Formats: sequence, structure tokens, C-alpha cells
Amino acid sequence: MKEIGLVLLTIIIAPIIGGLLTGIDRKITARMQNRFGPPILQPFYDLFKLFSKETIVVSNTQILYAFLFLVFNVVALVMFVLKMDLLLILFVLAFAVTALILGAMSTNSPYSRIGAHRELISVLAYEPILIAVIIGIYFVTGSFNVDDVIKYNNFLIFELPFIFIAFTYVLTIKLRKSPFDLSTSHHAHQEIVKGITTEFAGPVLGLIELGHWYELVLLLLFIGLFFAKNIVVAIIAMLLGYFLEILIDNISARLTWKIMLRLTWSIALGLALVNLIWVYIKYRLL
Repeated sequence: MKEIGLVLLTIIIAPIIGGLLTGIDRKITARMQNRFGPPILQPFYDLFKLFSKETIVVSNTQILYAFLFLVFNVVALVMFVLKMDLLLILFVLAFAVTALILGAMSTNSPYSRIGAHRELISVLAYEPILIAVIIGIYFVTGSFNVDDVIKYNNFLIFELPFIFIAFTYVLTIKLRKSPFDLSTSHHAHQEIVKGITTEFAGPVLGLIELGHWYELVLLLLFIGLFFAKNIVVAIIAMLLGYFLEILIDNISARLTWKIMLRLTWSIALGLALVNLIWVYIKYRLL
């Protein structure tokens, strides 16, 4: 019963937190650009408006893929809250983005398909780093379970500093922020309109937005893992990490997918591998 209550609480609270963080993101971005900006609750107004519209789809499978994107993100977050296996959580997250890509590919829109292709390239860029993050945590704690990671007797950031930097690098791609906002309309609207969500509208688009909010909360919880020894420090780290992503988004120009792939596989993956070798020697050989 306790676990069921925790699951229900997560499903209810997570989108509220995700929506508020999205509203704060818009507000801070506006202030950085010398604008007043929308109210913090604007994301909720937008979501309610989407769900109040008529359901119009180009392909009937769009509804299924949008729903799967939401469900997989919810399941991944619930698995994290229940302190389950990090590798399984990563796989479920991969299924979520795959559903989004398939939904975009199910239409004949060239903008939607280009967005899907770019999203797939983004997945190829960040997935190896995410796997390296999980492996690094395993080398240090000896477990893939979130519960064991939380119980580790030290801050993971001290053992995995380069992997943490690589993760924050990847976080920019996962949150679709500049300079790696390649598949959506935030910075690339001049060439691909709305990109991967071009052919999604109304309640179907609302499902995707809701899925993004669950995904945002989960990604911030991953930041918290590196500071899990102290809950207050973990919360502060998550908020600072999100603010850093907003700052990077507003001071960076969008890069091409080739540069993104090259930089991610050289800098981020390089840092992660150096840290992996270090902790492997320290905890497995010595």
C-alpha cells in the first residue's frame, strides 16, 4: 500500500513540479532577454488549452506514439522513485524517445521527418554517455539500484566529477536547449518550423508536453543522485543545475548536428571514459 501511494503521489506531483520549472524557465529566459515574460503558470494554461481542443491527427498512430511517450516517461520516473535498477530506467527512457521519433516519422511532413532524424542523431550522441554514467555509478557503489546509490557513504560527485560534467553536457541535449536544440522549434524554427512536433496538435501535443515534464523531473533527480548523501544539498544542486542549463540556453548559438556529434563524442565521452578508467582502477584493481 505504501508503494502504491508513493506511485500515485509521484504521478500527481511530478507534472506540477515540471510545469512550474518550465514556467520559471520561461520567466528567467525573458528576464535575460530584457522582457517581462509570461506568468509562471503559463505552461499549465497552455496545457489546458491543448486538451480543450479538438483531436486532429495526420496519422492514427500518432495518438498511440504520443501516449507511449508519456507512459514510458511516467514509468521511468516511477521506477526511479521506487529505487529500482538504473539500467532499466535508462532503457525505458530510450523507449520513450523512440516512441516520439516513430510518431514524427508516421507522417509525411518533411519538417516532422527532419526533426525525427535530428532527434535520432541526438540519441546516438548522448546514449553512450548516459550508459557511461550508470557504469561509473556501478564501479563506485557496486550496484545499479537507486536505493544502494542513495545509501552510499559519500557524495558521488567527489568520485565521478568528470562523469558529472559529461552528464550536464548531455542534459543540454536531453532538455533540447541551445546549442543543441536541433529537433524542435525553440531555436530551429526558421528551417524546420516545429520540427519533431510539427504534425502534433491539440490533446495529442498535450500528451507530449506532459511527457516532457515527467522527463524533466527525472533528469533533475539524476543530478540529485550525485549529491544524495544530503537531501538539502541534492535539491540545491538540482535547482542550480537547471539554472545552469537555462543560462547556457540563453548565451549559446545553435550548432549543427555534425558539430554536436563531434563535440559530444570527443569532449563529453572523453571525460566520462577518463573518469571510468580512474574509478575502475581505484575500486576494481586496487
